[in-house]
Amino acid sequence: MNKISDYKKQKIIKRYLNGEKVEQIAKSTKVSKSAIYSWIRQYNEKRDNIASEIETLKKLVERQQMMIEILKTVGCLVGAPLKEKLSAMEKLYGKYNNHLLCETLEVDRGTFLNHIKHNKGEDNWYNQRREELKIQIQKLFEENNQIYGSKKITALLKKQYVNVSEEMVRELMNELGLKSIRTNSKKEYVKEKRKRNILKQQFNADAPNKVWVSDVTVFSYGDYYYYICAIIDLFSRKVVAYGISKHNSTQIVKSTMKRAITARKPSPGLIFHTDNGSNFCSRTFEKYLKENEIVHSFSRSGTPHDNAVAESFFSSLKREELYRRKINSEAELYRIIDKYINFYNSERLHSANHYKSPD
Repeated sequence: MNKISDYKKQKIIKRYLNGEKVEQIAKSTKVSKSAIYSWIRQYNEKRDNIASEIETLKKLVERQQMMIEILKTVGCLVGAPLKEKLSAMEKLYGKYNNHLLCETLEVDRGTFLNHIKHNKGEDNWYNQRREELKIQIQKLFEENNQIYGSKKITALLKKQYVNVSEEMVRELMNELGLKSIRTNSKKEYVKEKRKRNILKQQFNADAPNKVWVSDVTVFSYGDYYYYICAIIDLFSRKVVAYGISKHNSTQIVKSTMKRAITARKPSPGLIFHTDNGSNFCSRTFEKYLKENEIVHSFSRSGTPHDNAVAESFFSSLKREELYRRKINSEAELYRIIDKYINFYNSERLHSANHYKSPD
């Protein structure tokens, strides 16, 4: 078979991104589905890497800009005597992050903090500034319904031309006992969601696309951990979609669900059962399920049997395939998993199906 050009690969990926099914693309191009899925995975990984690099560069630029601002404000040179630098830095304490301040002026952080500690007085600038900031922080916290943490309070202060570090705001908020209600409200929200165990270990469905179950497992190869997400239809125990990633994030479960919905087009009211993993509980994923009129069911905490079908599939994948193979590359790992899932769906006998394969 001739090698497929990069241009053709890009055209195939573009068709997929435009919403075309992999099955249709494979049929029209005579390229295997596994190859197309492999290119899509590579595209997603490359896109994620580029986004990560851009974010890193943005943070680096912001850091450099802050260091320039410190040098313009501090009133002394980096090569000045230590005593002079400490005296100048003292006036900026609390306005900038201590690490960044010390790095910019090339002063040991411990030396600077000791200087601050020894120069605190009952009525000096330090205590006066802290009390003024406390009043401003308390006011902003209450005005914004107690929902903002230190990062957003810092942003609001800077909008009012109050130059202060998030480090200082966090310290003062702790002293004031101010904690965003979002912290506890999220815990209560997640706790409430965990009560919704609709499935209750009833693993039978009378038709396809009525109940799906899902989970994420991890497999170690080389220096990396690979997270595998699978979605299984309880009617036939068929794996309707799967995904692999080096990150156990919301992205892997959402992208896998997207593939399942595209392939199966379930009617509104589909029950989707998972454990209480943070990726399944994320607001982004919950919103996506709601948009697609899918009802989310959760296992009880510490009860893996509530999701026994998904647990059983991953046990079979590992014992029957992954633990038995000598894997020589990441690409081979992907091929092995894809081959096993195709075998599992089309050939492997399943006791729940009266010893017929899911297909």
